Amino acid sequence: MRILLVSMSSIHVLRWVENLNKSQHEIYWFDILNRGEFQTKAKLTQICNWKKRKVRYIKGEYFLSKRVPYIYKFIQPLLETTVQEKLESIINEIAPDVIHSFEMQKCSYPLINVLSKYPKIKWIYTCWGSDLYFYKNFKLHRKKTKKVLARIDYLITDCNRDYLLAKSLKFKGVFLGVFPGGGGYNLKKAYKLKRPMIERNVILVKGYETKFGRSINVLKALVELKETLYNYQIVVFGAHKKVINFVETNNLEYGIYKRHELSHTEVMELMGKSKIYIGNSISDGMPNTLLEAIVMNAFPIQSNPGNVSVEIIEPEINGLIIENPENISEIKAKINVALEYNNEDFEKFANVNTKITEKKLSNVVVNQRIINAYSKISNL
Repeated sequence: MRILLVSMSSIHVLRWVENLNKSQHEIYWFDILNRGEFQTKAKLTQICNWKKRKVRYIKGEYFLSKRVPYIYKFIQPLLETTVQEKLESIINEIAPDVIHSFEMQKCSYPLINVLSKYPKIKWIYTCWGSDLYFYKNFKLHRKKTKKVLARIDYLITDCNRDYLLAKSLKFKGVFLGVFPGGGGYNLKKAYKLKRPMIERNVILVKGYETKFGRSINVLKALVELKETLYNYQIVVFGAHKKVINFVETNNLEYGIYKRHELSHTEVMELMGKSKIYIGNSISDGMPNTLLEAIVMNAFPIQSNPGNVSVEIIEPEINGLIIENPENISEIKAKINVALEYNNEDFEKFANVNTKITEKKLSNVVVNQRIINAYSKISNL
């Protein structure tokens, strides 16, 4: 088939594409946010740097786009090439059999008006993170999401919860299954980065403090546990500015890595040095960093919005669950439980997570599932 992938630039999409390297499909990627090319050896044609001005920049455009976006959207086709214009141009040029969009708000909403005119083109949507779970609560988003899902032919999710949500939001198509967000992990490479459990002394914290992320609550819990953490080094990665400020203001001797400071390989290496990993948010799908902790045998303590984390974590068998991400006392209690475990306990948890990894998260296993999913489409 001729497949057009539509997404933002992302390591997760890149790893998905690499799963198709040995397939016979012809792969194109539309950089919908116009951010620039992937650096990859994967076989695909990249459609980037497509946004062109029709007239010179007019003073006040940016202000208008941010303050009165509905008016800006109305006049935008007069000013520059729009997503809709470019998509229609691509369709006419390459005649894709399948369009596969990753993420809803930025990468699927803009496609609906064009794809409504081309009902014979099969449309796959991969649901990411909070696409459905969070935005379903807003009237305007719910209306847009229903419109998109009613046109979608095939659905891929990163958790079972979102398949059920999609069905409640007018999805009537074929569910292709639950796939890890990044398309599986190269275990040969990953396992080379794993340290023996007895050598690990890092508590690793995901440093997101955003609309969804709540890492400062984790840091506050760790501050209260300071006297019991003398054997551990605290490291925060992917840290937003608020988190960096919190660490500096409180004179905390934590290792800290800013957003985008580490490559994916460096994150995996850090996971492989960590005994405990903590991720905390109020909304998400199946967190990719949780899966990475499981692959690298860092014992996960993870929030559970919408009961997704319990799809892979069985409490006190291979991790711990934070039920209320805003409750510092609960987070502190869960960390305390983990601190009571010894190396034999952590080895036991690691063995469980290794079995999960090799059964569900290996790129060899996931690669075959991805190939089978596209084959299923081509045969229908």
